[in-house]
Amino acid sequence: MTAASSAVMADEALLVSNPANISSRQYSNPIINTDYSDPDVVASPDGRTFYMTASSFQCAPGLPILKSTDLVNWTLVNHALRAVPPTDFYNGTPRHGKGVWAPCIKYHDGEYFIYWGDPDFGIYMIKTADPEGRWSEPVLVRAGKGLIDPTPLWDTDGKAYLANAWAASRSGFNSIITVSEMSADGTRLLSEPRIVFDGNDGINHTIEGPKLYKRDGYYYILAPAGGVVDGWQLAMRSDNIYGPYEARRVMEQGKSPVNGPHQGAWVSTPAGEDWFIHFQDKGAFGRVIHLNPMKWADGWPVIGKDADGDGCGEAVTRHARPAALEPTKVDSDASKAPLFQWHANYSDFYGFPGNGAMMRLYSHRTSKDFVNMWEVPNLWLAKLPAEEFTATAQLRVSAKSTSEGVSAGMTVMGRDYARFGFVKRGDDFVLQLITCADAEQGGAETVTDVATLKPSRVYAAGLYPNVELDVYLRLKVDGKGVCRFAYSTDGRRFTTAEGSFKASAGKWIGAKYGFYAIAPASASDRGWLDIIDLTIN
Repeated sequence: MTAASSAVMADEALLVSNPANISSRQYSNPIINTDYSDPDVVASPDGRTFYMTASSFQCAPGLPILKSTDLVNWTLVNHALRAVPPTDFYNGTPRHGKGVWAPCIKYHDGEYFIYWGDPDFGIYMIKTADPEGRWSEPVLVRAGKGLIDPTPLWDTDGKAYLANAWAASRSGFNSIITVSEMSADGTRLLSEPRIVFDGNDGINHTIEGPKLYKRDGYYYILAPAGGVVDGWQLAMRSDNIYGPYEARRVMEQGKSPVNGPHQGAWVSTPAGEDWFIHFQDKGAFGRVIHLNPMKWADGWPVIGKDADGDGCGEAVTRHARPAALEPTKVDSDASKAPLFQWHANYSDFYGFPGNGAMMRLYSHRTSKDFVNMWEVPNLWLAKLPAEEFTATAQLRVSAKSTSEGVSAGMTVMGRDYARFGFVKRGDDFVLQLITCADAEQGGAETVTDVATLKPSRVYAAGLYPNVELDVYLRLKVDGKGVCRFAYSTDGRRFTTAEGSFKASAGKWIGAKYGFYAIAPASASDRGWLDIIDLTIN
């Protein structure tokens, strides 16, 4: 599988699903074995096309748009958010773990809406008539701190409402769901929030991630409680939008291997089937996506397999595919470049794609007191595509002959990280394996020199010559998240570096792999890295 473009083409839908599910009559969970945290899904008006979005935090472009026609196989077709607002805050600095939290996607009156909460700034909304096209500029629906996980409902009487949860890290309280009346156009709230469910009951702590629906005259809130790793799914029901709501536990881990299971989305198909899409937290591998059948019994949903008939299901690991849906069209050789995101809002100074490279990544000048890469915004990163994979990159490292300390290569980024790349030292490029533990708390890098390589080319370029190194770097990740690196000058014979690194999750995200280019604050020239080709096996 080779990447050569930086845009999703209309006839090349990028597969992000479990390859084992492409042609089988049954499907296996997880349906997407990579990090798409806090998924929400909406059906098109005819019910035959489904669109998913997910949290993207500080990364840009944000709000991925995934498409499916069978609910099992999904393709990445767009990003709805070009830059995280407010841009004066998210430009230039990676605001780890902030930004776009738990979006909700809905269809109303000819348009698709996405709402999300930024715990530091409030609730935002964007909309479009075409999810695969351009989305509107963000509208701040309500400013404030601690507002997260918004979910709108346009009622049958013309009124509109917005439910949301609260983040204790900003507001000082959590475990409640509130509802406000909203303007019909979805751009502002008309009333103050009102508590409709209180999880401070000694049972349902950490209630969050609500999704608001209406069915047969009842308002339903589906929401997880108990925490991301060890929680369960609740269903709440009332005949009044403001409650009081009855609550039942409708899905839990039980004897299944699926911990959580955490927040997601209810969707219905034209065949009359109901399904629930949710995530499972898998540490360094991120929050992966599961599909579970959903049935109704006495006006209550039951999610997953309910073997004992108590109304609370367990996640399935394998199940019959949804009926009467067209298979999702996928092209497993489509460009992988859209999978990559910057670690902060994009700037022209970061780099550009070109005819000869997926991306030219210009070195970021680090601060004078640089400690580790937690400060670097122009990391070009992708989610780990599987629990076990090999990524081989064809690269060209470029620097002025006088630019000591310019460094570029591959990285696996999380709270702990490793980078495997070349630093300009004298007339040579020195390959280094660099690791860092607890980067968020200022952990120092540990540097090991691996090899010294002569430039592949030296040519005149202004006052000082430019030096280049053509090289291949390889990352191999095993099923336990252990990473090993190798290098080659011809793309055929690789030398594996001594030592390994255990990938770790980032802030609310799984580990990511990709590329970096940095330069000391004192460097006279930034240098750059050309990412020419990338193969994933």
